[in-house]
Amino acid sequence: MQTLLHHPLFIPLAVTIAVIAIFPLMAGYIVLVERKVLADFQVRLGPMRVGPHGLLQPLADALKLLLKEDIIPADADQAIFWFAPVISTFTALSAFAVLPLSDWLYVADVNVGILVILAMSSVGILGIILGGWSSNSHYPLLGALRSAAQLVSYEVALSFALLSGLMVAGTLSMQGIIRAQQERHIWFIFDNYCFMIVPFVVYIIAATAETNRAPFDLPEAESELVAGFHTEYSGFRWALYFLAEYANIFVVSSVAVTLFWGGWLRPFPNVAWLEPVNTIFPALLFIGSGASCFVLLKKLKDPVQQKTLVGAAILCMAVGIPFLIPPVNTLIIGLFWFMFKVAVIVYIMICFRGTFPRFRYDQLMNIGWKYMIPIGIGALVVNAVLGMTR
Repeated sequence: MQTLLHHPLFIPLAVTIAVIAIFPLMAGYIVLVERKVLADFQVRLGPMRVGPHGLLQPLADALKLLLKEDIIPADADQAIFWFAPVISTFTALSAFAVLPLSDWLYVADVNVGILVILAMSSVGILGIILGGWSSNSHYPLLGALRSAAQLVSYEVALSFALLSGLMVAGTLSMQGIIRAQQERHIWFIFDNYCFMIVPFVVYIIAATAETNRAPFDLPEAESELVAGFHTEYSGFRWALYFLAEYANIFVVSSVAVTLFWGGWLRPFPNVAWLEPVNTIFPALLFIGSGASCFVLLKKLKDPVQQKTLVGAAILCMAVGIPFLIPPVNTLIIGLFWFMFKVAVIVYIMICFRGTFPRFRYDQLMNIGWKYMIPIGIGALVVNAVLGMTR
């Protein structure tokens, strides 16, 4: 057993299996959070029927999609129609291989980690293009063509934003970028006299467009194109496209956290007297969240829902207890900070969807070519000059 645990492939294989097994469930609950946040924006409750306060809604949605009839249009190219969502999902999940979830929890730390992620995102867009083309229908084809144009427009701006961060870091390794921030005692978002905020903003806007999220969701644009590139998809294949979308959201958020916000480092990691934050904050977050669930019990009339909510509260509180045990805390605190920061970026992207209306196509092109790319180039030049003056 000891030989197995110390084998160099044990952690990479374990993380790979965990990603494949856990992320679909995580994506379902990101959808639930998104629906709840958007409902709050619109002064309504969102999903409330399945489980207490809609807590089991993702499981019901997954079951529905698995049992739904899988339809392939008669005139579609069946082989490509079947394979297109697989491309998008495979490339999105493959990018997880180089994400530094903590100081020890990762699949691979390659010296070109950022390039691996960019390569996967570029190939993943083929799934959308082929899905739209293979359907042999005008609406999916228009959505696919929009997707290709959108990728070209915002990939350049995103690359310039990444270059600004990589120039400061001096390495393409994802773990190396975090180590550089640890050694220099600063998160790169605050480097170069805080001017790195500019490429970060460019990156977030471009990444939102790259992941086809509102207000840049022109490939889908259901108010204009029925449902864009996945008009003809149903059931499990339709679900694969959305699994890929939320995987891409997680990946671009992880890159933002790694490059600009210190990755798995806690706030002010080199200030010794703030070390108790590693114990107090996560314990209060989980135990407090679990305890607050008991306040909601009085609003539930169904005994089954009451028991389900009690179980969820106890589980949430149980997750907070290991952070109070120093040896366990040392192992998991990096993962906590990484996931917490990613959650904040994902929440910001959800807020975009609830705040801004969808752009017209000419507006989307103007923002990409007339604003994002020039600002990205300018930020790169200014950061290079500021870097030489340090």
